[in-house]
Amino acid sequence: MRISAKADYAVRAALQLAAAGDAGPLKAEVIAEAQAIPHKFLEGILNDMRRGGLVLSQRGAGGGYRLAKPAASISIADVIRVVDGPLVSVQDVRPPDLSYSGPATSLLPLWIALRVNVRQILDGTSLAHVVSAQLPAEVVALSETPDAWLNP
Repeated sequence: MRISAKADYAVRAALQLAAAGDAGPLKAEVIAEAQAIPHKFLEGILNDMRRGGLVLSQRGAGGGYRLAKPAASISIADVIRVVDGPLVSVQDVRPPDLSYSGPATSLLPLWIALRVNVRQILDGTSLAHVVSAQLPAEVVALSETPDAWLNP
């Protein structure tokens, strides 16, 4: 699985909004500077997130962006799906829509298993988990396996 720059920026922007809590809306410039995200790129991402129902925007001097619902009810997967679409696809096709033959037949259940595990981790981790540094136990356990940090 590959996380695009757009998805990474979107998650980081959402986390910045989550950390702000009820302090009022944050201007895109503030988010961009805090997370080292190109401002123009961030504006497009925030618009995608607004259309996807994850953030609300407010115009005017005191305007900016805020989360549309509590951080605990927005998963990392929600953010990624809004800006990038499905979490797992093969050549831009969702695994259930694929078919293979011959020795490649068992690739389909492999891709499905991958999708299940990605969903389990990303749907099970909310913005609130990350902001509070209280990741779900299964995420912590996976990140602590001996080879988790190695690049084979």
